[in-house]
Amino acid sequence: MPVDPPRDDERNRFTGRMTRYARVGAGMGGIAARMVGSRALGREIDPSRNAQELAQALGGLKGPIMKVAQLMATIPDVLPPEYAAELTQLQSDAPPMGWAFVKRRMTAELGAGWQSRFKEFEHQPAAAASLGQVHRAVDHDGTKLACKLQYPEMASAVEADLGQLSVLFSLHRRMDTAIDTREMAEEIAARVREELDYEREAKHMALYDAVLADEPRVRVPKLRPELSTRRLLTMTWLDGKKLLDYRDHSMEERNHLAASMFKAWWQPFSHQAIIHGDPHLGNYTVFEEEGRPAGINLLDYGCVRIFPPHFVEGVIELYRGLQTDDRERIVSAYETWGFRGLSNELIDILNIWARFIYGPLLDDRTRAIADGISPAQYGRGEAYRVHMALKEKGPVTVPREFVFMDRAAIGLGGVFLHLRAEMNFHRLFNEEIDGFSVDTVARNQAAALRAANLVVESAGSNSRQGH
Repeated sequence: MPVDPPRDDERNRFTGRMTRYARVGAGMGGIAARMVGSRALGREIDPSRNAQELAQALGGLKGPIMKVAQLMATIPDVLPPEYAAELTQLQSDAPPMGWAFVKRRMTAELGAGWQSRFKEFEHQPAAAASLGQVHRAVDHDGTKLACKLQYPEMASAVEADLGQLSVLFSLHRRMDTAIDTREMAEEIAARVREELDYEREAKHMALYDAVLADEPRVRVPKLRPELSTRRLLTMTWLDGKKLLDYRDHSMEERNHLAASMFKAWWQPFSHQAIIHGDPHLGNYTVFEEEGRPAGINLLDYGCVRIFPPHFVEGVIELYRGLQTDDRERIVSAYETWGFRGLSNELIDILNIWARFIYGPLLDDRTRAIADGISPAQYGRGEAYRVHMALKEKGPVTVPREFVFMDRAAIGLGGVFLHLRAEMNFHRLFNEEIDGFSVDTVARNQAAALRAANLVVESAGSNSRQGH
């Protein structure tokens, strides 16, 4: 006789969505109505004014809508520059749950006697963000732990917030046809939904633990499965300092940290076709050995993208095509990624962006990732040039797999700018892709997925859990 699944009191509920719609929709409805009205009357839309009002409408809200808004703002060309500039200034930190609330949440996840399972559990969170908060704890063996506890009703809030933003940006698509963002929006929505599933995140953590097991410059927390659930993730606490604390250290130490970041990102991608898709500075800390920075702690695994191995081949083929100015090879790489129906004009426009992203990797010398650019503005100028060109020659549909590859590359470049690192990125990159073959990546990926108990649904999709 089949066993009923356990009751989920926090599934995506209609009443929860309606409550959230009411809170979010009030601030955004006027913006959407004005956009429609302006177009109907043939008036020019003021994007700066709309962007400021959107930021104001979101600024007083907490939860997933803040995460989605900031996520969109960090991906070049999901939003026009005016919107991106306003939304990047939003703060995603949420007020923490009080201790009485935390106790109820922990009881729901681990049962009435949950406190006896820890030697210590700090009442005040060490960090509070859009979807949950982290508490420090100690187990009975003296091991320091990090307990990531999700806020209540997040499934309903995520669906409501994604729905509101979808309406607003679908209106924008009708008024600015440079880029068809539908696939990009679907990808963002899928990744945000995944971040609610801490069981999935636990497996992502195990995946990175397997992939980076032999890399001493990058540390991955260890899961404590007996203290983890779908909405509570307990792992070992990794001591470390903020990455930005090292901005004024010696060039040697800053470069060492930048090289560690490069390794943490490019090794899993080039050898197993996976990326850590959230380049937020809060997701890294620095561990020291003998009083010197020795490497980075990689802390958050909610946004991990697993690609089919041929996607990596497209990245390398585009690199080789740009090296030799081989247009046929360049076009083949774009098509491998999923771009379709590219005219010569569209290829030239895409190459503006490609040469920016690949520029440091093509340049065989010690250099900064960019000169005279702030981390917040990295990539913005080039994205604007591409956007304006596409308004004349587009539209182009950006494949969904491209989204987090692009975002992570920009985020990584921003870290290098923060550290003021100067390295030979060309040599670092070529060390990672030396001897590349699609078959080898496929074998490496399969082994890593087995080690983490992850399976791939279909070619071109992200991973899902195997049970």
